[in-house]
Amino acid sequence: MASVSTHVLDAVTGRPAVGVSVTLSDDAGTTLADGTTDDDGRIGALAADMAIGTYRIRFDTGAWFAERGVETFYPEVVVTFRVADSDAHQHVPILLSPFAFSTYRGS
Repeated sequence: MASVSTHVLDAVTGRPAVGVSVTLSDDAGTTLADGTTDDDGRIGALAADMAIGTYRIRFDTGAWFAERGVETFYPEVVVTFRVADSDAHQHVPILLSPFAFSTYRGS
């Protein structure tokens, strides 16, 4: 079955975004897993045994920026993605700043 990991990089400082709360849910909105990014801005094993389907990762960016005294336009970042191969690893990273973010399918 597929697994998922994530990585958050603070684009302003060029450093890992340590302590970002992350939640993984299925297409119905059921929470499947949650975690917090580590000292490298990563959650290496957010979930495993994921079936083919659509999922969402929610990054609590508002709380993370607030803890640092930084105003942000995005109180959360939600990335919706599809698992098409139940044997593949899914890596969903984001590059984050207070007024922009980007994502891509990582490896």
